[in-house]
Amino acid sequence: MAERRRSGDSWARSLAALRTGPAAFLARAGADALASELLSDLRGERLSDYTKVSLLAAIQEFAPQLWSEPASAEDAACELLDTLALLPPRPSALHRPLLLAVTSVLAACGALGPSSAATGRLLALLLRAASRRAAGPEQRALQATACECLRELESCRPGLLAGRLGLLRGLQAALGTQPHRLLFALALRNALWALGRPGAAGLQGLLTGPPGETQAWDWTLEAPGAPQPGPWDWTLAGEALGPGAWPEPGPGPLELQPPEARELRAAVSQLLDASYLLTPPAQARLLRQLSQALRAVRGQPPALLKPQLVRLLGTARLSLLHAVLAWKDAFGEALFTAQDEALLLRRLVGAAQHPALPAPARLFYLHCLLHFPENWPLGPADEEGAPVLLTPGLAAGLLPSLLQEPPDLLGRLRLLCLLCGEEPGPEAQALDYLQGLLACLRRGAAQPGAPRSSATLCFRASYLATRCLAGHPAALARLIEGLADLYRVRPCLAPHFVDLLEQAGPVLAEPLGKALQQVAVAGSGGGPALRWHLQILTKVAGSQPLGPTLAFLRAAMGQRGAWGREQALLRVCRALLRGKGLGGAAPGALANLLQELARGLDDPDGRDRARLYYGLFTHLSAPKLGSAMGPALSTPMPGSSLVEENEGFTAALTVQEARAPLRLSRVPQQAKEPPVVLGLAVEASEVLYSLELRFRVLGPHYEPLEAVQVPCLRPGAFPKLLRLPLEPRRPYPAVLDISALYATPSGLTCHAQLPQLPVAFADLFLPLPQSSAEKSPSCAFQELWASCLPGGVESCMWGPWRGQALEALVARHWEPFVMAATPPASYKVAIRLPPSSRLLLQLEAAGEDGVRVALRTDDWAVLPLAGEYLRGLGAAT
Repeated sequence: MAERRRSGDSWARSLAALRTGPAAFLARAGADALASELLSDLRGERLSDYTKVSLLAAIQEFAPQLWSEPASAEDAACELLDTLALLPPRPSALHRPLLLAVTSVLAACGALGPSSAATGRLLALLLRAASRRAAGPEQRALQATACECLRELESCRPGLLAGRLGLLRGLQAALGTQPHRLLFALALRNALWALGRPGAAGLQGLLTGPPGETQAWDWTLEAPGAPQPGPWDWTLAGEALGPGAWPEPGPGPLELQPPEARELRAAVSQLLDASYLLTPPAQARLLRQLSQALRAVRGQPPALLKPQLVRLLGTARLSLLHAVLAWKDAFGEALFTAQDEALLLRRLVGAAQHPALPAPARLFYLHCLLHFPENWPLGPADEEGAPVLLTPGLAAGLLPSLLQEPPDLLGRLRLLCLLCGEEPGPEAQALDYLQGLLACLRRGAAQPGAPRSSATLCFRASYLATRCLAGHPAALARLIEGLADLYRVRPCLAPHFVDLLEQAGPVLAEPLGKALQQVAVAGSGGGPALRWHLQILTKVAGSQPLGPTLAFLRAAMGQRGAWGREQALLRVCRALLRGKGLGGAAPGALANLLQELARGLDDPDGRDRARLYYGLFTHLSAPKLGSAMGPALSTPMPGSSLVEENEGFTAALTVQEARAPLRLSRVPQQAKEPPVVLGLAVEASEVLYSLELRFRVLGPHYEPLEAVQVPCLRPGAFPKLLRLPLEPRRPYPAVLDISALYATPSGLTCHAQLPQLPVAFADLFLPLPQSSAEKSPSCAFQELWASCLPGGVESCMWGPWRGQALEALVARHWEPFVMAATPPASYKVAIRLPPSSRLLLQLEAAGEDGVRVALRTDDWAVLPLAGEYLRGLGAAT
């Protein structure tokens, strides 16, 4: 029975599935079977060239997954070369993809080497295609692809083309195309690096070898049954490089004889003289590779690059400017005079503040200023610092401002910080400007309801300023005082402060931690700020005096609260037990506090945990106590530690992260009056005890939600139905972040994160209160319709519901909200949106043309949400 072949559409679907999930698709279809089918269909004639090009693209993209062994990759490359040889001698869309596919298979699958017959065939074929005279666009494109493949092979095995330098030099001189020049520059750079290895000979006439003659173009790249090419010279070829690796130069500069040095200078000059004909990215690559080639040879002055430097000092191309900076880093004062350095620095300063340039370009120029390679640097080469020639007067136009975008502001702030670190005197103007800018950022973050982005910008700027203020104690004290005032005004920024303390060094972390502890124990912000104060104390209490913290915790115990507050109290106690301030009278006070927690907490697990802390604190020495409470990298594990004597002890003390063994699903629930209620069904895949579901609304538009407790869940039982009341501050859609805390039959307490649950706009719909019996529903609706204006807004749209579709739509989505109707052509819908908004709809059928929907609302913010909701209903029809 003949094997059934895939069609073009079948291959399109298969390749789309392969790109969506490569591992899953190959595990299902089999890599060997798919690879065999790909190669077979490429040689057949049933598929179009367009489909075959897509197959070859898949081979290039997934070659390592299709052929995991070098031997199988070698066979696949030979079969692809045979397919190439069978192509008719005329332009074809398959020539270039086949060359790229063979190159990818050999290079990516580890089959490139002296023992590979496919490698020898491919190299000879590529050199043959690169050395022919191309006249038409198809020929030039194929020739460029051949050069690109040779560059890829040379990059994978540096030195592979060292024996063909004479041929490549002649080709780039005779044909003069950009791909030939880039190929020769790469081969020359790698050959010089390879010759610098111990035991390697010199150039020995490699550059003056017979260049060969260019031949007329022939589309028969490799005729079927052609003799195999001679052996390739692998003498200078290096080891295969992995993905992302770069070839390394030899251990020392290469010594060349005077004739060889003259030939090298002539070859480099030839490339440099024609470099202006290349595109800017190609020029940048060529110039970097030639500079690397010159550095690999002893006694080769960089004066050859001087004419190009004069040409490029005024360039506006970022790639070329980057190449010039690479030259400066490589050659320094040997190539750049003091005047060149000053001119380049002024250009960078002017470009970094040019208003016509896009933001990414200005950030690039700022980065160049921050890492400017100086002729005579004052510090280590890898240390970030402001250039010596960059005076405060020259950098005056680069001062950061609140009107700039955050990336631009932070980049300029880094430069200002470096200038402050070098500018002498306690009253330096740059330092005063920096302090004023930080104060403005703190004021912006302290505003009630300020966006999160302003707080993030403030803390990132404070972190950058820390390094330069380390040498200015007075300025550092002002920064710490300002941050403490910011926390006093907005305690909800506690997570940002914790992150800053973790990232900043001891210069800022220790004094800032002390200042934050003082603000936290003072209890600013009242009861709502208690959880933020406890979060700060959990971070800083262990390294600060215990007295104020213990007094604050004792006062916080009197505020009976939810489970989360009690756990926060216990976390602070744990931080105290792991801290270093347990001397003097503090141990007795801490022990008394733990006893009070063990008696006074509402949660039985919390009381047990406090009782355990008390027992460990009164019976273990300080090293063992630190290990039992949570070993850190700086806390050695003693050999007789209680943790090591009882495996699983730490797991029993802490809440374990686990995958959720339960499923939460929505249940239709229609509330008749406020509040809005979400119906949920909970099912478990294992036995769970004391389940607590915690809900957090992402965004500021809802009141906090209470946790829901379920005493026990068992697998196979009927789903537990829950009612979750919502209290919107604004009638906006939202997303619920859900987590679960539960106990297992083995006695462990586990925490699991559940998938987020969306709250749609339609979930907030409530019916309006019933009108008085004296008024007809139609009159009541007209009064509501008139009351929405002029303070509200009115709009209309078209709906694609025809015939009976409108009646079905109303019955499905709006039946509880219909105030008046003339089925099936007219409906008047009144919806209440908590807390105090209304949405009114008038739907009038217009025959086969659809439905006219007029809507009014007394809340402008509701209009775009209502329009999106109605368009969604129309799209689902």
